[in-house]
Amino acid sequence: MATSLRTPSFTSCSSSSTDTDDEGVRGTCEDASMCKRFAVSLGYWHDPYIQHFVRLSKERKAPEINRGYFARVHGVSQLIKAFLRKTECHCQILNLGAGMDTTFWRLKDEDLLPSKYFEVDFPMIVTRKLHSLKVKPFLLQPIIELHSEDPLQNDGHLLDSKRYAIIGADLRDLPELEEKLKKCNMNPQLPTLLVTECVLVYMTPEQSANLLKWAASSFDTAMFINYEQVNMDDRFGQIMIENLRRRQCDLAGVETCKSLESQKERLLLNGWETASAVDMMELYSKLPQAEVSRIESLEFLDEMELLEQLMQHYCLCWATKGGHALGLKEITY
Repeated sequence: MATSLRTPSFTSCSSSSTDTDDEGVRGTCEDASMCKRFAVSLGYWHDPYIQHFVRLSKERKAPEINRGYFARVHGVSQLIKAFLRKTECHCQILNLGAGMDTTFWRLKDEDLLPSKYFEVDFPMIVTRKLHSLKVKPFLLQPIIELHSEDPLQNDGHLLDSKRYAIIGADLRDLPELEEKLKKCNMNPQLPTLLVTECVLVYMTPEQSANLLKWAASSFDTAMFINYEQVNMDDRFGQIMIENLRRRQCDLAGVETCKSLESQKERLLLNGWETASAVDMMELYSKLPQAEVSRIESLEFLDEMELLEQLMQHYCLCWATKGGHALGLKEITY
């Protein structure tokens, strides 16, 4: 079964080790965005913003991919909202490797915006997203509405406003990253949520460890959410790796994706006080039954085993540091 793969992966934008590798990784941003756009077009979840960032794919995505993206978006969103409720939105969010993510706009619609929302990605990705903001008033207007009378700061690789900032930076260059975040008024004193989706896996273990250590040491009260591959030592995992390599996209950090335990251990070894992890099949099994019935009625899936295999090779991890009075340790899925 595992060898008859249609294995597009639930990937995103992030960092790797050479210019060639970076190009392959940047390409996964387009893949992930198009998969989300396609799933939204079928009604898996509501997102009126994604269509303004990416075209609708002419190629139909497999049902297991659409369900996988639904579980990913739902799981990450639930943890983000749990953090926002614990902090009563008096916090900041750093979405690292954000790509064409639309969380800022969707949180605004739900009146759940943090004090400030930051996005970071490769300068090339940020330039493209800034162009979309510039030519689509539907996207830019919410940012302007929340801003003061001062003009928006925009230099092509960076836009800064009162409640939203997007920054072009390399996550492997931590001094540059910190400098640019501080330039956009990142506040180390605020409770801070950091989010990475299929980002750390494209960095070497040393690079991702450095990023995790930086995050843990920079904020007294913080939470880290990480979505990426897991259980990659088996045959199914090896085929996923080979498929990505054929597209010049190397999983430089795959050795940290051996198991849920290795994922949690990495967080605990790099300054985080608590760590939890679930594979996406477990998360899928915990979705509200009414919601599962709704999405499963959208299209027929003839190979449940393939969905299970795919979901067992992705996980959602979260870690906390400080925030005892806020109850951050109580956050779970």
